[in-house]
Amino acid sequence: MLESGNNTIRIIQPGPLTLVQDQGRTGFQKLGVSVSGAIDFDALNIGNRLVGNDPNAAGLEALLGGLEIEFSKQTVFAITGADIDADLDGVPVSTNISYTAHAGSHLVLGMVNEGLRAYVAVAGGLNNSSVLGSRATHIASKIGGVDGRQLAEGDVLSLGDPAPDGLSGMVFADDEFSSTVQNLTIRIILGPQDDEFSKTGIDTLLGSTYSVTDQSNRQGLRLDGPEIESKTGRYDIVSDPVVNGSVQVPGDGKPIILLADRQTTGGYAKIATVASVDLPKLGQASPGATISFTAISVTEAQQLLIDRNERFAAAELGNVVNQIAMRIEGEEISVGVTGNTAVHLAKINDAVYPVSIDEYTPAE
Repeated sequence: MLESGNNTIRIIQPGPLTLVQDQGRTGFQKLGVSVSGAIDFDALNIGNRLVGNDPNAAGLEALLGGLEIEFSKQTVFAITGADIDADLDGVPVSTNISYTAHAGSHLVLGMVNEGLRAYVAVAGGLNNSSVLGSRATHIASKIGGVDGRQLAEGDVLSLGDPAPDGLSGMVFADDEFSSTVQNLTIRIILGPQDDEFSKTGIDTLLGSTYSVTDQSNRQGLRLDGPEIESKTGRYDIVSDPVVNGSVQVPGDGKPIILLADRQTTGGYAKIATVASVDLPKLGQASPGATISFTAISVTEAQQLLIDRNERFAAAELGNVVNQIAMRIEGEEISVGVTGNTAVHLAKINDAVYPVSIDEYTPAE
């Protein structure tokens, strides 16, 4: 049954783990509140841009896929992040393109082909209550999202007001910001406790390849590979703050990269910190993905992030379908069709829909 009033989406199937996420809950780590937010924040940024949202708007983060939602009203949406098969009412849709869904339409995400997390952005953003300035879900502390938990069958989420110029049929084609590569080279800044480790330990970190284990989650990536040697044989320190991308080394000598749902302090020595520019890649690193590290300076890391943010801001959205104007029964409409071997799209009066096209041979 659809909502008759507000614009909403209903969760038909939640998949393994679907959460409401935005850019995170900043400014409260000193009070012990985790930042949370989208792990692949590039993907959510792209989705929000495609549907005309503010960059801080909340969307859905679906681990491995398996999500099905129903729209109560006509809504513009986009899927970003992991390489995933998806369809709207049984008709295939592509990632990084904004579409229009009719009232009653069902969007279905299959399981991911490559990567780990897919994001669904909807025009207007998800409008659940804000907690400490964010709608992001943090399950451990039971705040944000829907009662601080993962989404479940039957949940209904209200949407905000869409931007007046939020048109469908836009495409974000810059591959630099959409990475599902599973053999990663991650840039790090050594420290703040790299002096707790021997030269052999530092060389091991920088000269080895590590694999992501199935013990990884939104709190961090637990890696397997050569043990990193400390100077004293101990790895514990007096607890101090951790950040997104802190590389801790616990007692087994195997590194852990802390992510969005990390605790605010930690008692293991931090051998390095991931450069912010490379953090979104870690959100798509599935178990078995390989990671190697290369050290850069703080200045280099800052400049890489500045340059990348400038490129993202300058990247233009493309128009996926060219239209022609025509008059039908006295009414002017604009239409266009495009497609490839996987998907076809039709654009009618600035709204793009996925369409199914059957090939046929006319009778002679």
